[in-house]
Amino acid sequence: HNVFGIQTGVAISFMVKKLSGAKDKRPARVHYVRRPELETADEKLAFLASHPMRGLPFDEVQPDKTGNWLNLTNNDFETLIPLASKETKAAKTAAKERAIFKLFSLGTSTNRDEWVVDFDSQALETRMKWFCHEFDQAANRAEHPGHLKWSRNLKRRMAQGRSEGFDSNLIKPTTYRPFVRQALYDSPLFVDERGDTAAFFPNRETRNSSICVIAGDRQPFALVASDVVPNLNLYSADATKYAALYRYDEIGSRHDNITDWALKQFTAHYKTPVRPEPVEGLAEASTGSARTVTGSTESAGPGAGKARKITKEAIFHYCYAVLHDPVYREKYAQNLKREFPRIPFYPGFWRWAAWGEALMALHIGYEAVEPFPLARTDTPDEKARAAGLPPKAILRADPAAGCITLDSETTLRGIPPEAWTYKLGNRCALDWVLDQYKEKKPKDSTIREKFDTYRFCDYKEKVIDLLARVTTVSVETVRIVGEMRAAGR
Repeated sequence: HNVFGIQTGVAISFMVKKLSGAKDKRPARVHYVRRPELETADEKLAFLASHPMRGLPFDEVQPDKTGNWLNLTNNDFETLIPLASKETKAAKTAAKERAIFKLFSLGTSTNRDEWVVDFDSQALETRMKWFCHEFDQAANRAEHPGHLKWSRNLKRRMAQGRSEGFDSNLIKPTTYRPFVRQALYDSPLFVDERGDTAAFFPNRETRNSSICVIAGDRQPFALVASDVVPNLNLYSADATKYAALYRYDEIGSRHDNITDWALKQFTAHYKTPVRPEPVEGLAEASTGSARTVTGSTESAGPGAGKARKITKEAIFHYCYAVLHDPVYREKYAQNLKREFPRIPFYPGFWRWAAWGEALMALHIGYEAVEPFPLARTDTPDEKARAAGLPPKAILRADPAAGCITLDSETTLRGIPPEAWTYKLGNRCALDWVLDQYKEKKPKDSTIREKFDTYRFCDYKEKVIDLLARVTTVSVETVRIVGEMRAAGR
């Protein structure tokens, strides 16, 4: 309901300039008033027309120490341990590190996703061979032809004389959207901003568990785990920041990305030797070939029942659990819109670490979990078959009915209500999958003309299997998060 017909919020601002040489050196005073969130555009215009500025009930506002003027918080967020920080990332010595993770990064920003990302690695190879050839031809002519996707970075790299022949080793998996993996042509030339990809994923075979969080305020806070490089727009509207369990140096040697400082903080806080308590209610999370047992906080065998030594991997899982805690998210909602998360010390460290490990196994191994027993109904589309065409792709969810219509022939039913409540940003997990597999005309005219090969019918059976497994992931995640809400803090 914006008076300008756009979705972005707008402020009408009046600035009063001080006279040159004025003796009053005090900072400016800021007065603020807002209209109700759901007021329509007509109501706002009527208000402006009938309320002189001199009669508006302004409040004088003051910023907090981090420069926030509105939606100020009054909690203990600043006393918690930073998950990551620019200071720790830039620190030259371990003595100056004061965050849980040493390095963090924005997700990969290609600026040409339609060119360098695809479900089909063979289609990606065909497209990028053509792009590499055309780029070299353009570089020889010192031109920027319109049939290529240009950006400021790519133009600058051409001016520097950089070139790159096609290299199949640059094709690696990427977490493009939640529970949707694609192939990425991870080129130092054609990907605009790779972030710290080389430090976390030095080659196509590397698998490195990472925590990927929303870095913005346009969507509710969310996170998901990935063991391959995430896309910058993993959650679509807001950028993605991530921190991985390990980091790699220039020669490919692996190092812990969780700092020694963090290990000392956790060890010191939980130093009292107590018998680890069992995690009541947690069941086994089946992940296909491997099972993560979360019903106990300690392994059986010699020494069972003694206090366990906190490890960096356990801290990693603990953080993943805490960031899913609904009480934490509610309490620090405003803080999480503005900065990287901070982590509290909860009672029962190993219970939270077990929850985090179970969630991470589900979210990274989602393609191997036991599929939920959905009911499939197939009704032949006689009209499409008579025309020799595949069924019309629909991919529409009906949460109230617990069903998904895939195309004009196939419907999946029996999706439990809790599956729709597992949200990542502004969509539930199932909706992320449906959105990515829809048939959409490419925005890039060259791709529309030469490389538009995607058809849902080629992926239909894969999507059915994926939806059944993501349903299991959603139900299990909601169950574990529900147990978190009841935990002591």
